[in-house]
Amino acid sequence: MTVLWQRARVPLPADLLAGGADVFYCPDFTLPPLARARAVVTVHDLSYLIHPETHYPPLRRFLERVVPRAIERADVLLADSEQTRIDLREHLGVPDEKVRVVLSAADSSFAPSSPNRIAETSRRYGIDRPYLLSVGTIQPRKNLPVIFDALRQLADAGRDLLLVHVGRPGWLCEPILEALERSGVKDRVRIVAASDEELVDLYSGSVALVFPSLYEGFGLPSLEAMACGAPVIASHAGSLAEVVQDAGIKVDPMDSGAIVDGVHRLLDDAGFRQDLIDRGHAQAAKFRWADSGRQVRDLLLGLEG
Repeated sequence: MTVLWQRARVPLPADLLAGGADVFYCPDFTLPPLARARAVVTVHDLSYLIHPETHYPPLRRFLERVVPRAIERADVLLADSEQTRIDLREHLGVPDEKVRVVLSAADSSFAPSSPNRIAETSRRYGIDRPYLLSVGTIQPRKNLPVIFDALRQLADAGRDLLLVHVGRPGWLCEPILEALERSGVKDRVRIVAASDEELVDLYSGSVALVFPSLYEGFGLPSLEAMACGAPVIASHAGSLAEVVQDAGIKVDPMDSGAIVDGVHRLLDDAGFRQDLIDRGHAQAAKFRWADSGRQVRDLLLGLEG
């Protein structure tokens, strides 16, 4: 149906196909033809405009066509963060009053794991020393080569650390994997496809989550890490500064040295590390799916009326 609606532009009203509706909610950028229903669309981010070089070209071209159409036709847009609301205004001219910010949250399963579970998951993945964690699809926007460079600098400084990356290869990943081959620290990197339960253990046992993304509409791994008691070293780009605030170490995403400095401080200053963990728990607790759900429910019911 997406091909018919968005590529062939076949005018089959989705609300009539669904048996009639007062409000039609599309949770992922695009909006099909509608006969009469009010329309709500979530725009998660505008990374395809802000960092087009990090996107698979056919998908980028598709979004460049369909997102402006969806924005024009929608009665209300939902944004994952205040930063996305700002981006919608600055890059696509969307008035602020058309946008509602609905924040994400970590699932309640993300909480500090037990030492036994942490040790079992570490053994399963061959993690035999302290490690940094990164999370996300292996794609350009996640900026993994900067973490490889930081790991090399840490090794040169005598820090015996691993990098554990949880995520599968994605679009435009070949140059990233080539950068790993050239990094000099490939033997210190583990790329794993962990379950959600194992991810909780990996967050909980890590020295820190390192998340130098070039851009995020929200940046859920930073919140999951804080909920699990892992300190966060995150980029200040996109919405990450908004989500992390003073509960983590914020760095220039291209400055591997700043990541190195943050790791050194976490390893050498137990009081600072514990303070970040405490701040992280408090920050993560501010984000609740129940609050987000009520916000969306009330919006939909208001449109229906």
